[in-house]
Amino acid sequence: MNLLLKSATIIDHSSPFHLQIKDILIENGTITKIGEKLKNPKNYKEITFDNLHISQGWFDSSVCFGEPGFEERETIENGLKTASKSGFTAVAVNPNTFPSTDNKSAVQFLKNKAAHSATALFPIGNFTKGGKSEDIAELYDMQNAGAIAFGDYNKAVSNTNLLKIGLQYAQNFDALILSFPQNNSIAGIGLVNEEVNSTKLGLKGIPALSEELQIVRDLFLLEYTGGKLHIPTISTAKSVELIKEAKKKKLNVTCSVAAHHLVLTDDELKDFNTNTKVLPPLRTSKDLKALIKGLKEGVIDMVTSDHNPIDVEHKKVEYSNAKFGTIGLESLFGALNKTIGLETLIDCLTTKSRERFNIPTNPIEEGQQANITMFNPDFEFTFTEKDILSTSKNAIFLHKNLNGKVYGIISNNKMVAP
Repeated sequence: MNLLLKSATIIDHSSPFHLQIKDILIENGTITKIGEKLKNPKNYKEITFDNLHISQGWFDSSVCFGEPGFEERETIENGLKTASKSGFTAVAVNPNTFPSTDNKSAVQFLKNKAAHSATALFPIGNFTKGGKSEDIAELYDMQNAGAIAFGDYNKAVSNTNLLKIGLQYAQNFDALILSFPQNNSIAGIGLVNEEVNSTKLGLKGIPALSEELQIVRDLFLLEYTGGKLHIPTISTAKSVELIKEAKKKKLNVTCSVAAHHLVLTDDELKDFNTNTKVLPPLRTSKDLKALIKGLKEGVIDMVTSDHNPIDVEHKKVEYSNAKFGTIGLESLFGALNKTIGLETLIDCLTTKSRERFNIPTNPIEEGQQANITMFNPDFEFTFTEKDILSTSKNAIFLHKNLNGKVYGIISNNKMVAP
């Protein structure tokens, strides 16, 4: 693949060309020259998008596809096409499939299905067999097969001793353990955030306490065992404080936040739109402000779409019967670009997240493999169903005003763009 990107603004703190407007020559998938007004003697294809900005390729640390088992929600092929067109050159795929990703063969299946895609797929293996919190899964074998971390998606590890043993065992091969922050006995059969809105609407609440108690437990275990822990999709102000204190103690812990928790609150529940039924639930404006502050201060390490396609049969039903989850790959950039600031967002989608999951980074400089996301940060639009690329349409940002357009990616010696 040979390309010449014209007048691209580079957003990459690790590049010597950060915040500069340059032409970028790419030959056979490698950046060979960066400069101003580069010539094109070999008549390579020129990329001249309006207000073109580029960064290192984005990585999403929490994505769900349906395959295997729930192909009606999303296949791996279409899921990766959606990720590519949404600006992601790599995604970590959760193990909530059927059968679940709890063994070496399941990891190899995912890797093989994605082998020729522009967007790289990195499997997250189950921490426990079948996600049942009864027995630890085959972590070492799965890591050797290509799994980059281990966690049970949206399921708390209810067996405390199992998590303790897992954190100790995983240190033998430097594995990253994920622990979903919810105490099931406190959360019960809750549907939404337990607050004024849940009371007004008559919906069973999930207290912030259920998240915070679990995080306290997990941090105590980490302090006792050592090892590496990642807490996905935190959602409360107190959670930010707890992780901040843990980092001051030099515990090896990171965390992420879902895009919708940085933009939307439980005020969205008034219409009983089941697309707003997510886990953790949408919280209050106080929590939202604390999450944004935590992200900008570096307490929260990364953002994720927490992309979770759900078929219409499990979303267009009564609120109490609907499954938790929203799609988010297509809307993440437009939702967060102005909310948290462009440079903060790019940092959280590139170097910080890739380094935690031990995925190589490719700074935008000569001699590096081209792993690039192309976008326009100054494009306002209303997110409608025509913007949805996923098979499932359960988008929490549907009909919301967003700011920022993704042109596509250059990755794996391929370009995905209009």
